[in-house]
Amino acid sequence: MSCRVRLRVVPNAKRSEFVGRHGDALKVKIAAPALEGRANGELIEFLSEALGVGRREVTLVSGEKSRDKLVEIAGLDAEEVVSRLERPASRG
Repeated sequence: MSCRVRLRVVPNAKRSEFVGRHGDALKVKIAAPALEGRANGELIEFLSEALGVGRREVTLVSGEKSRDKLVEIAGLDAEEVVSRLERPASRG
């Protein structure tokens, strides 16, 4: 089981966090600059931690150089991804 999720990513944020919906995508702020893949790396790290899955379970499918990204998450369905992201953050 896996699912693909559309994301709207905002780099250079104060901290990495899920902030809600952006049209049909989920909006995520990332505490890394959009330089040399740093924001993509932090995005994968943030998602794996927030969703409770390994980094290998999160794959950037498209949007490497765009704010609009498509990620694939192995082991979870789309409803579970949204549910886990909407939980109050334990990260700071």
